[in-house]
Amino acid sequence: MAITKQSFGKSTDGTEVFLYEITNTSGATMKVTDFGAILVSLMVPDENHKLRDVVLGYDTVEGYYENPPHFGSPIGRNGNRIGNASFTIDGVTYQLEKNDNGKNNLHSGPNFYRTRVWDVVEIDAEKNSITFSIKSPHLDQGFPGNFTAFVSYTLTEKNELVLDYKGTADKDTIVNMTNHSYFNLAGHDAGAESVMNHLVQIHAEEYTPTDKLLIPTGEIAPVAGTPMDFTTPKKIGQDVDADFEQLIMAGGYDHNYALTRKKGEMREAAVVWCEESGIQMKVYTDLPGMQFYIGNFIEQENGKAGCVYGKRSGFCMETQYYPNACNEEKFESSLLKAGEEYHTTTVYAFSTK
Repeated sequence: MAITKQSFGKSTDGTEVFLYEITNTSGATMKVTDFGAILVSLMVPDENHKLRDVVLGYDTVEGYYENPPHFGSPIGRNGNRIGNASFTIDGVTYQLEKNDNGKNNLHSGPNFYRTRVWDVVEIDAEKNSITFSIKSPHLDQGFPGNFTAFVSYTLTEKNELVLDYKGTADKDTIVNMTNHSYFNLAGHDAGAESVMNHLVQIHAEEYTPTDKLLIPTGEIAPVAGTPMDFTTPKKIGQDVDADFEQLIMAGGYDHNYALTRKKGEMREAAVVWCEESGIQMKVYTDLPGMQFYIGNFIEQENGKAGCVYGKRSGFCMETQYYPNACNEEKFESSLLKAGEEYHTTTVYAFSTK
């Protein structure tokens, strides 16, 4: 096991930033940067023991300055969409910026956590782990309370990527953090055709339909009998272009799957398998929802090693409280009470069949 550190250039405000490389004894390697606490690279062995980088991203920190797809980024305070870019706590309404279709808020932007330099608070060589922290002041992005967040990345000896999130605030606030990494188990540069051939199983019999602006309607609907059904394994591309309103409005899969109704114990949420590489990824989470997104809005992004990423070049499995949970009574709330601890864990486990 080894952890190394090297310069990764400068942030947008001129602060020097670093790239941390973590390798386990099987040779799997993870690279993360304190610029945005972003996952830059993840090399895992395929069925022939060849290492493949399975996450989309950029070679340099400058690529992450804009990063419209949010490659590799932890999202906070709130991942996904908030309807009307506002919510109410104890009778006080808080207004966020309307950075999504001019009406809603997406990923707490435009002042994203991914464009800020995070503090490195712990490097644990024994656990192959690094922990980043960020302090978000009262009314930062429009959210109440001074919020301190921690995100740790651990690469285990079993080729598991463990993401652990913690946080506290001094006022009641909204917190719904996630990670926006895009995966392609054939390799980051393998393209959309490869992604469409990935076999996916999602352990959810329900999902949350949306309106035309991708805000959940409040309904929790069965997937049975619809193209949204991944309860048994099928290729992503099998039904993606079906004549189904939810898929047409989103341009493909971009939906929250209702794994459970409430946060609870860690459990397997999904399994993805790539026949070409033989790489399998299992997702585990303690959260009630998972956004399955297939990069419908990626537009000619100049990525790593000269690769140009296009539409559907990668897929995301973003564990979360349901989108717009702060405004929807039927969903478990994403409210964090003052003085209480926000804590959630997600695992992406890689193996070969």
